[in-house]
Amino acid sequence: MSARFAAFAVPLLALTACGPAAMPPSPAAARPHSPAAKTAFAEDLSLRTFRYFWETTDTQRCLAPDRWPSNPFSSIAATGFALTAYGIGAERGYVSREDAAARTRDCLEFYWNAPQGPAVSGTAGHKGFFYHFLTNEDGTRRGQTELSTVDTSLLLGGVLFAQSYFDRDDAVEAEIRDLAEKIYRRVDWTFVQRENSAIPSANGGSGKAIVMGWYPERGEGGDFGTHDWVGYNEGMLVYILAAGSPTHPIDKDAWNTGWAADLEKDWGDYYGHEHLQFEPLFGHQYSHVWVDFRGIRDEFMRSKGIDYFENSRRATLSQQAYGADNPNDWIGYSGDMWGWTASDGPTGAGNGREVNGKSREFLGYAARGVSAERVVDDGTIVPTAAGGSIPFAPEVTIPALMNMRDAYGDALYTRYGFKDAFNPSYTFTDAGSTTGTVDPEHGWIAGDHLGIDQGPILAMMENYRTELVWLTMRKNPHIRRGLERLGFTGGWLEKSE
Repeated sequence: MSARFAAFAVPLLALTACGPAAMPPSPAAARPHSPAAKTAFAEDLSLRTFRYFWETTDTQRCLAPDRWPSNPFSSIAATGFALTAYGIGAERGYVSREDAAARTRDCLEFYWNAPQGPAVSGTAGHKGFFYHFLTNEDGTRRGQTELSTVDTSLLLGGVLFAQSYFDRDDAVEAEIRDLAEKIYRRVDWTFVQRENSAIPSANGGSGKAIVMGWYPERGEGGDFGTHDWVGYNEGMLVYILAAGSPTHPIDKDAWNTGWAADLEKDWGDYYGHEHLQFEPLFGHQYSHVWVDFRGIRDEFMRSKGIDYFENSRRATLSQQAYGADNPNDWIGYSGDMWGWTASDGPTGAGNGREVNGKSREFLGYAARGVSAERVVDDGTIVPTAAGGSIPFAPEVTIPALMNMRDAYGDALYTRYGFKDAFNPSYTFTDAGSTTGTVDPEHGWIAGDHLGIDQGPILAMMENYRTELVWLTMRKNPHIRRGLERLGFTGGWLEKSE
């Protein structure tokens, strides 16, 4: 179970179907789109989503907003996506390479110089890791947020992408490469292994498994919480980066006693697609933003005869099939209107209201998702679920995104691309929502864009169109080293990049 999944675990919302579901709010949502229209949409979505990172990220301290326009604090994961966005923007001509390089250099300089140490407050991180959320005022720890191994890894994905993308014989680009190397080398991955904690894992980790977080205020020396990166989830990137470290690497025992300890329990069939299951699609997307898993396999995937890319494709197609089937009879679901992952929701108050003859419970922020093991579905559809899966199944993801845009227009699709989520079933204007707006005909639409949702949309659209991020990262020696140390073989790993 991932950190986000553990934090937002909620009761199952599996209901039985009874009657046909209502259609999406607009007939345009079911309209087929021409190849030319899809191409134009891909470019428009890329540009809009790039703007989110270029226009909202604080340039003085490189603090990408966790969400916008509310902007309560910065997310280091969102900053990792911002660093990736800068290279994409330069490649597409949205900004000059020189401007993108200058912005990237300043960003890396901030994170290299940001204060580190075990103090409860006043630092941005410790042992090379960073706190999940940083204040907008000075870029130090916000509240009691955890020192996050996965969010640091998402930041490092952007750092290493910048290192490999900005490869020219130029003073600024050389400085980018040097700063990226120093930031990565500083991370002490051995510090965050379960063997260093007196607290047993609550979710099956053992031995050298990597913990999800560390809290400095919890006793002398702090503690690591109760959850480890165990089983199929987005934590694969954590282990790859930890194994690839030239200074403080983990060994393969960490992988064997942690993430890959018992993958078989996550293997199953959902809507005719056998795959490693994890309900929210972010678990099938985040590691793939920076790592090209096509054709490379570890021991488990060799036993199944597929790779992790194909696994994510199957997860995506099973979600689309769930939307088409709509077994829980929500309004607006179809094979052209679907997608579930972590997102905001219309209310955190439950709000037992009737939809299609059934009493429903609605959620606030939650790790929505569907699989044979668990269904967390309150009628909320999340654009990044399809958007972050574009390369896996473009034939179903791009039409879904276009139908969302067509159905909701600029209420959902703004200068910065898609808002976080929408719920066609939540039409209760008397109840209202603290996280968005409610329309009696079209339902609830989120008020914010979320950085960790925007990032996968932009990066995975670019991977689908040009493979830019994948091809760039295949040249990064740390990524290659990490994969090889964990037992990945085949495909591009057998070639010299």
